[in-house]
Parts: sequence; structure tokens; C-alpha cells
Amino acid sequence: MAFPSPPFPKRSPILSKRSVCDCLIDARRVEPTMYGGALLRRSAAVFDELKQCIRDIEFLGDPTAGELKIGCPEAIAAILPPILESFARKYPRVVLHVDQVSTATLELPGLRERKFDLVVALLLMPRVDDGQADDLNVEVLFDDHLVIAAGMRSRWARRRKIDLAELVDEPWILAAPDTGPYRIVSEAFCARGLGAPRISLMTLSVHLRTNMLASGHFIATFPSSVARLHAERFSLKVLPVDLPVRPWPVAIVTLKNRTLSPGVERFIAHIRDFTRPMRERPARLDGCASGGS
Repeated sequence: MAFPSPPFPKRSPILSKRSVCDCLIDARRVEPTMYGGALLRRSAAVFDELKQCIRDIEFLGDPTAGELKIGCPEAIAAILPPILESFARKYPRVVLHVDQVSTATLELPGLRERKFDLVVALLLMPRVDDGQADDLNVEVLFDDHLVIAAGMRSRWARRRKIDLAELVDEPWILAAPDTGPYRIVSEAFCARGLGAPRISLMTLSVHLRTNMLASGHFIATFPSSVARLHAERFSLKVLPVDLPVRPWPVAIVTLKNRTLSPGVERFIAHIRDFTRPMRERPARLDGCASGGS
């Protein structure tokens, strides 16, 4: 029986620099071999732990300083400002980095590549036990849900009760068809035997939606947490329309087997405290902005 030759030379117990390079790098394509790829994957974790150790030492020297890298989707980012502001007041020397990520599923390549310390995720898709989260810690903070809103200048803002059929021909702002908000609204109309709503603008941007609604001309959807925190600031009115209640877990996601720095642990504790009312007393959102009945 023939056995394949080992990748390393047999004769020398000590590898030469040349033989190591030949084993780890495919010179024909100037890219790592499968052995080099394995080394890169493992070394990333090693160097990350070393960097975390340095951050821990720095934190011990000055508990008010440090650096946090946070990923968050656009749809839920509007709840972060009061959380970040109160944390920054408590720890003014901590530098916070926040970048936009997609969290409809738990793929989260930036977290797995250790570009983020944690991700604040809005899990739009139903979670299936397919092994996708085996290397992740997922801590649900609260269950969000979708609401329909208009600007305070809208004629709909003065209504106490609105039937979904009345809104079918209104100009809607919705996300793309492959998103959770679009599907929930579309299925709600379909269940009533109605056609699809008239979409005037398709976007995920919370900034665009809030500014477009200010004129009173458009209708849009938001996560209830966004409406709860910002209805008064952006002059929004959550409309009394029945929609299927499908919980969207808002969660903190971290990487298993990765040591969290003390600064990251303090931020996680802070966001748990901030969102406790959302877990304990889900707010009634109809009429959460004053003005009209």
C-alpha cells in the first residue's frame, strides 16, 4: 500500500526557512497553502488574545479608559444614542467605534473575524437550530416588534382607530422585499384580501424615514423600540393599526471562547440595565407622541 509523502522533509529534524515557506505558501499563486491557511486561522485567535491581554492591563491602570468596537444594524441603531451617551458620561475616556452590520441572520463575519467585540443584533429571521450559532453567545435583551407610524402633520395622526384597508393607497416607505418589515406588512395586507401597499420609497435608512415622515405625506414602519425612544424627538405618531405581532429578538452577540475585556463586560452590563424596562414593562405605543386624538 502506498502512503502519500508528508509535506515536511523527512531527513532534517529542524526545518529550514525555505522548507517552511514552501509548505505554508504556494509560490505559484502567492497564496497560503492549506497548511498556511490553518496557521493563519489559529494565529488570528492567538494575536487577538494577546491584544485583549494588553487592553486588560491598560484597563487596570485606568478603568475609565479603553476601546470598544460594536456592530449594529441600521434598523435598530436609533436606540443606541441614549445608551452610548450615558455610557460615555460614566466612562469618558473609553473610545467607542460603531459600524453598521447586517444581523438578519447570525452569519456575522465581522464578529467572527474579531473586528467587533460585540454585535447588538436585531434577529429578523426565525432562528433555526442549524449550527450557525454554535460558536456564538446570543443573549436576548428584549423582544421588539413592528409598528406603523406617520408624522404628526399627517391626517392619520388624529385618528383613534385605523383599518389597514384604509392605508392601501397611501404612499408607503418600506424596506426591500427580502426584509422582515416588508414581509410582515405584505402578509398583513394579503391576509385581508388586499393588494400590496403603494410604495413610494424603498429604504432601510431610519434617518430617511423619520425625515420623510415629517411632511405628513408618508407612512412607514419602525421597530417599536425606535418609536418608543424617538417618537417625540422626530414628531412621529404610532398609528393604531393591527399588525401581526412577530417578536424580533434584540440581542447581544459575542464570540464564544474569546476573552472579553473588562470594558466590554461593563458595556454589556450597561446595555442590560438600560433595556430592562423593555423586558419588564413592554410599552403601549399607540399615541406615544402627544398631539391629537
